Amino acid sequence: MASSTALIESDYALARDKYRAIGVDTDVALATLATIPISMHCWQGDDVGGFENAGHEIGGGLAVTGTYPGKARSPDELRSDLITALSLIPGRHRLNLHASYAETGGRKIERNELTADHFQGWIEWARQHDLGIDFNPTFFAHPNAASGFTLAHTDPGIRRFWIEHGVACRRIAAAIGESLGTSCVNNVWIPDGFKDLPVDRRGPRERLLHSLDEMFAQPFDSRHMLDAVECKLFGLGSESCVIGSHEFYLGYAITRQKLLCLDAGHFHPTEVISDKISSVLQYVPELLLHVSRGVRWDSDHVVILTDELQAIAKELVRSDFLPRVRIGLDFFDASINRIAAWVIGMRCVQKALLLALLEPIEKLREFEQNQDYTSRLAMLEELRTLPFGAVWDFHCLASGVPVGVAWLQDVRNYEQRVLRLRADGTNEWSGMIS
Repeated sequence: MASSTALIESDYALARDKYRAIGVDTDVALATLATIPISMHCWQGDDVGGFENAGHEIGGGLAVTGTYPGKARSPDELRSDLITALSLIPGRHRLNLHASYAETGGRKIERNELTADHFQGWIEWARQHDLGIDFNPTFFAHPNAASGFTLAHTDPGIRRFWIEHGVACRRIAAAIGESLGTSCVNNVWIPDGFKDLPVDRRGPRERLLHSLDEMFAQPFDSRHMLDAVECKLFGLGSESCVIGSHEFYLGYAITRQKLLCLDAGHFHPTEVISDKISSVLQYVPELLLHVSRGVRWDSDHVVILTDELQAIAKELVRSDFLPRVRIGLDFFDASINRIAAWVIGMRCVQKALLLALLEPIEKLREFEQNQDYTSRLAMLEELRTLPFGAVWDFHCLASGVPVGVAWLQDVRNYEQRVLRLRADGTNEWSGMIS
């Protein structure tokens, strides 16, 4: 270990000199990276199941593929998996929690009757591990969402149920934020939409507008809770028309001064959210980003270090948007070890941010302002071969987490020690990690 540590430190010293030669202070970049929390989504750990509808399909246009054994079946199992993943990721982060993960002691509690008491286990766990929590109402996997409509439903009674659920969740989020001393982002996404071409798009969107206004009527201290609304292009069962479209929620967020949530998988495959960030932040106070990876559609693949992920991170750093943007993950893959999926996604987002922080941004801006596009392009291309990996390895070492792919052995050990005990039979593990 001593020789390995010495090699990592030596490589970092060389990398630091190379970056210093182009005007980049790697120590400052790493210090900045250490201050950026990412909200890790709980639903990767149990395939978006929650703890109220065991064995039921999640619906709402959501689908999780894969049958990798060992998924969490209880809050304690999920928390154990979460903290195992977080122990392999540099930095201090947050938990992104859905309302369907309430702990009700086995009692049937309707979603419009949920209170902060049903999330005290999560709050105490987060306090123990120095984590913030973000929150999401759950507008799917429920009989009152079976038609594919919730806040835009034609039935006033069903709309009332979901408005009350939204109100309850805002109160819960505010209580979480106040209890933990860090503002809780409460993000609203609904599945409402038509599978085939509708003749009336206006009516549902007017109903959604009025439902949202009623749901958001009660003011809360922004130090405790922030509201966000999330748009989508299409979903399974809503291919022809999504009521909460980008245009709808962009207008709503601007006029009501809410956070707009941009999900990397919620747009046309030729669209990218990196290009939208600077436009939207001209008009809304803050952004929430759901970092995901769509493959031909909103398939929520595990986040990897794609060009678009790097472009998102660079937009945040180059435009000094980090103080106004909240970053969360949103994917679910049951075809691989679920803890590994978290670690891969979280570390890739951090790598993208570090790559952005290692750019000589003032020099690049100067080239651009002087219309010296030749020098700008040349510098951007030279950055690709600078020893970024040595800086990342040093960051992991300094943060006390495994360097390189060494984290995978920790996941394998946890799988042998914990996850195998959850499987019904050992034959389920054939061909899995050994």
